[in-house]
Amino acid sequence: MSQLETAMGMTIAVFDQYAKTDGNRQTLSKAELKTLLEKELPNFLASGKDKNAIDKVFKNLDENGDSQVDFKEFVIFVAALTCCCHKYFEQNAAK
Repeated sequence: MSQLETAMGMTIAVFDQYAKTDGNRQTLSKAELKTLLEKELPNFLASGKDKNAIDKVFKNLDENGDSQVDFKEFVIFVAALTCCCHKYFEQNAAK
């Protein structure tokens, strides 16, 4: 598989790994999202001082207001975070 195909597969695998813990493989609960962020993006959470970061992230991700984060909502988050990282690295490379 190409690098991009591998990345897509890993995104799916990570979502599935955490979504299944409460029995619903289609969505992430707030607790599942918290565990995913703590284990898969520890530097993302560690860099912030906001104690309510998980609640804010969850509320922003839950686009349809069903108190669950579905795969589409999760992918939008990963894509947005990736864009921010890309912009950060571009700015630092220019210095």
